[in-house]
Amino acid sequence: MDKHSLDTPTDNDPQDSFAATIASDIDEHEINRRLRAQYAEIAELAGGLAHEIRNPLSTLSLNLDLLAEDFQNPETPRDRRVLQKVERLRRESQRLQDILENFLRFARVQELDTKPTDLNVVVDDMRDFLEPQATTKGIVFRTQYTLNLPLVPLDTELFKQALLNLILNAEQAMPDGGELMMRTRREGRWNILDVTDTGVGMSDEVRSRVFDAFFSTRASGSGLGLPTTRKIVEAHGGSLHVQSVAGKGSQFTVRLPNIDPDPEQS
Repeated sequence: MDKHSLDTPTDNDPQDSFAATIASDIDEHEINRRLRAQYAEIAELAGGLAHEIRNPLSTLSLNLDLLAEDFQNPETPRDRRVLQKVERLRRESQRLQDILENFLRFARVQELDTKPTDLNVVVDDMRDFLEPQATTKGIVFRTQYTLNLPLVPLDTELFKQALLNLILNAEQAMPDGGELMMRTRREGRWNILDVTDTGVGMSDEVRSRVFDAFFSTRASGSGLGLPTTRKIVEAHGGSLHVQSVAGKGSQFTVRLPNIDPDPEQS
């Protein structure tokens, strides 16, 4: 037998590559389906829990407001002490309401209203909106866009919320100022956005927990901003990852599926 007549598979066999791509797509679709099912279960639980908490919390807040009015003009040291305690309770009550709203925002499954969107335009809109305030904090915004990116199916307002969370997180990591870079690029059927800061960075332990609900390194943080951001990105069929070096900064990478008819082009 002619040894050259045998069809021997190679690592570069296009059929193997195609099969691997299909298998990967199926696995990713199944993962996303399971995530949506889990989110739906959480949302149902959250809705009932929020109803049970919101009503008594609203009653508590209302009565604290009325009590504060009664002591608005304290005449004795005792009255002043009472007013201070009432004000403290009002602040904590408001904080509880904020936590509840943030949790509902995190847990609620929303029907996406997606439209073919230019990712560069969305990023530029957010830069124009947030740059003036960031400048007062000594933060320099920089952008680097890959031109002619294929469009991505986005619920623009919802995605802007996710991007806002990433930008605010970067700003909080740079209390003494720094540089925030937003860069778009493409890898095959994915459009990619990197949000990079020159802030304090994270330890490996913090980085491993940064997407855990209610985890925060700040005393006043709800711990729901980044988990909500990841949930929004995943609802679009994408993914969110972070790299960080303590003392040097962090980079969050958003991957979104594009709708280019020629996914092999790069």
